[in-house]
Amino acid sequence: MILYPAIDIRGGRCVRLIEGNFDRETSYDSDPSSAARRWVEAGAAWLHVVVLDGAVDGRPINREAVVQIRASVQVSIQLGGGLRRLTDLEEAFDVGVDRVILGTIVLRDPELVSSAVARWGDRIAVALDARDGRLATDGWLGQTDTGAVEVAQRLAEKRVRHFVYTDIRRDGTLSGPNLDALDELIEKVDADVIASGGIASLGDIKAVAAAGATGAIVGRALYDGRIDLGEALALFQRTEASC
Repeated sequence: MILYPAIDIRGGRCVRLIEGNFDRETSYDSDPSSAARRWVEAGAAWLHVVVLDGAVDGRPINREAVVQIRASVQVSIQLGGGLRRLTDLEEAFDVGVDRVILGTIVLRDPELVSSAVARWGDRIAVALDARDGRLATDGWLGQTDTGAVEVAQRLAEKRVRHFVYTDIRRDGTLSGPNLDALDELIEKVDADVIASGGIASLGDIKAVAAAGATGAIVGRALYDGRIDLGEALALFQRTEASC
């Protein structure tokens, strides 16, 4: 299983939110590339970077921060946040991003997802950001009645190979992952699933690995020191870039 340290960028800073609430923000690094170097020095093979401003505005923002992260480290990067046109994906790949994550656009323009997968294959991932099993949009500010499993099944048939599942109500709370929802998704969808939201301990990482997740995104627990990344990597990390 791959461990992905999370680097969430807002206003050029590295921050963490609780349940996606912008009024419940904690700032950790004024320079996100400093966080990137710290996690890579601890042994991370991948970084999970999300530009929160872009997710809300629906367009790429803070490109400079992403470029600085790319220049600072030599590991693989997956990037999400406001990527809603094929040209946005082209620009992300041009600056050296290894995988892009599509979110809101999956519901609004399914054909764009098909086009992206046809062109870039498994370098395309889809974010399944859910409250009570239903997908949220626009940086989690919008809410739909569309089921996460339903969308994942449909996209898996279109050859999407990577899904990032986040239980929004758990994200940033350190309350543990939603294993029931994760189990259901992994059981019903023929694709790799990366778990996100609520991970607070090595036990939580072990639990999502046992559920069959191919990856786990860890955020606040790393920044607060509840999880030592080096220790976690020694126990769980696989370095294959194909995961």
